[in-house]
Amino acid sequence: MANTFTRNVSTTVGVTTSTVYTVPSATTAVAMGCHVANLTSAQITVTIKAAGAHVGKDIPIPSGSSLDILGGSRINLNAADTVTIQSSAPLSADVILSVMERT
Repeated sequence: MANTFTRNVSTTVGVTTSTVYTVPSATTAVAMGCHVANLTSAQITVTIKAAGAHVGKDIPIPSGSSLDILGGSRINLNAADTVTIQSSAPLSADVILSVMERT
């Protein structure tokens, strides 16, 4: 099995759910890090799901701050699983998701 490290970026996340990552077919993946930055001058909340389950719901992020959502944890993902994010405010967050894919 080959391991490939990838970086997945979604900028200006807003009130509509955004897909940050989809596991390719014939692949498993490990989400290794997920950082979300608040781009606004007010506190926002974000909701993140992996494989349809909440990783965090309505997580507060203060103005001008960022947060490591996984906090050192790892999440195993299977082919076709997705990682999604939604914010409480329009165009309010950037997210970077680090993943190791196994093919």
